[in-house]
Amino acid sequence: MRKDLRCDACGAVVESYRNPAPTADVIVEMPEGGIVLIERRNDPLGWAIPGGFVDYGESLEECAVREAREETGLDVELIHQLGTYSDPSRDARRHTITAVYVGRPCSSAALHAADDAAKAEVFTQERLPSPLVFDHAAILEDYFRWKADGSEFLPGRTGRLPGG
Repeated sequence: MRKDLRCDACGAVVESYRNPAPTADVIVEMPEGGIVLIERRNDPLGWAIPGGFVDYGESLEECAVREAREETGLDVELIHQLGTYSDPSRDARRHTITAVYVGRPCSSAALHAADDAAKAEVFTQERLPSPLVFDHAAILEDYFRWKADGSEFLPGRTGRLPGG
């Protein structure tokens, strides 16, 4: 969305664009079973898939690996891209677009919360925490459906094409 602004100092018209912010999330599958979720230290408070905003000059994949390390202490290998979620209401703070990956730890580092995470714990589908923030309940529903039947699909409620 383009919006023209006027410079207070010189009066020139300056173009300004309001675009969605790119993010990346990674569902970390633990070798003993379960997935890692973090309890957020900042608003919105609740449980989330590890992830965050892409830094300038960083790929989506690099962001997912970095965020997993920063929030959980785990170095991860990405094994699959689950989907891209872009519903403008998925994050009440601002319009974001996220690429969601599935990954596995690639070292024996211990799981621990850090950075934006107050807690980092392993959960199963039957024992998910509450509340899940953003659209992460829908993303996890897509993930568990993919794990159950291996089907490739467009993400559910947040990204399905019309008529699909």
